[in-house]
Amino acid sequence: MTDKKMANLIEIKVPDVGNVPSIDVVEVLISIGELIVLDQTVATLETDKATMELPSPVQGRIQQIFIKAGDKVQEGTLVATVVPTEIDNAPQTTVVAEVLAPVTEQVQAVNTPSLAISSPAQQSVNSNQHSVSVPIDAATMTRKAHASPAVRLFARELGVDINTVSLGSGRKGRLLKEDIKEWVKKIMLDGKPVSAAAIPAIPVIDFSVFGEIEAKSLSKIKKLTGQNLTRVWLNLPMVTYHDEADITDLEAFRSTLNAEKGKDELKLTGLLFIIKALVAAMQQFPSFNASLSSDGEQLLLKKYFNIGIAVDTPNGLVVPVLRDVNNKSINQLALELAEKSTKARQGKLLPADMQGGCMTISSLGGIGGTAFTPIVNAPEVAILGVTRAKMQPVWNGSEFVPRLMLPLDLTYDHRVIDGAEGARFMSVVIQNLSDIRRLLL
Repeated sequence: MTDKKMANLIEIKVPDVGNVPSIDVVEVLISIGELIVLDQTVATLETDKATMELPSPVQGRIQQIFIKAGDKVQEGTLVATVVPTEIDNAPQTTVVAEVLAPVTEQVQAVNTPSLAISSPAQQSVNSNQHSVSVPIDAATMTRKAHASPAVRLFARELGVDINTVSLGSGRKGRLLKEDIKEWVKKIMLDGKPVSAAAIPAIPVIDFSVFGEIEAKSLSKIKKLTGQNLTRVWLNLPMVTYHDEADITDLEAFRSTLNAEKGKDELKLTGLLFIIKALVAAMQQFPSFNASLSSDGEQLLLKKYFNIGIAVDTPNGLVVPVLRDVNNKSINQLALELAEKSTKARQGKLLPADMQGGCMTISSLGGIGGTAFTPIVNAPEVAILGVTRAKMQPVWNGSEFVPRLMLPLDLTYDHRVIDGAEGARFMSVVIQNLSDIRRLLL
């Protein structure tokens, strides 16, 4: 009987994929004893240029598997052997029955409900007057993810176990990239880790064994901020560009204006000029004043200019929004910024005060630092980071002269903005800050 079994086995091998000497096995999507159908994906393979699905050339039951995830294979490597079910003689029927028998016994040994279904194997056996009843445990009906290689690669890049994602929105339940994104967003909103199988959890450590500790609950603002930043980090391919602006003349002008103000009048800060310089650049580069549609197919250009200002509060970071900045003077912006910053620190900001931003500024100028990488405040596509200005020697062509240099950090969504456009945008911001007369043009 063993010889008859071997005679009926069909081998699944790695096909010719274009003279590639080494192919990585990403996923093995079958298990021993599993009934597979024609063209069902057996494994996902990956070369340095593409990811591909390996389809089954036959319908049958998996007899043995010879590869596992992480293996390196090549053309002709044996992947699995299959006992075919499309058979029409009695000896072959016996072979299938013998392979099915252990499965039947194993399932019957477990006291669980069975589903009365007719599998292809049963139909083939019945057609030869050999009836084999195979009760199937509902647990064995776990869905294998139906997705293209590109979607599988996208899921792996996000650290997602694709088999845990609910039914896809594509044709016949096929998983799309949007389904992976929505699943990750849902998990983040629930405040849970993406997947124990996909992203290894940080080990739980009892720190009290090393010394005295105190447990302090995070504020609601910090929890929500953390969830939002995690969503953004998983969804946006971000790039940060660093540069410096010479603000020597700007600071001299600002000091002159503040000296002219009365004792009780609101003083002007450098941040107000940065806001104006930023909006002037956004008017020249509309893609920075935009948001990507949820399906990723359209860029939604905004005709208004609202700037979010990240404000540090005792409870966490909040971002009040200054509206219609392009239509307001420096003094008007100073009053509005002072009012909203005070409300933020008192915890009196309303949701409407933090909505509708086009781009955000995160300033560490009052604290210090030379550079950092701010995270985009999605659905915006860019954020400008600012650190503390300092005097530096700058070569003017004939000698070194002291100039006040301001470090700037621009992070942007690379799906919308490419590197050249990001550099040009930053160059305009720097020009506006170095010579504020440009803001009059």
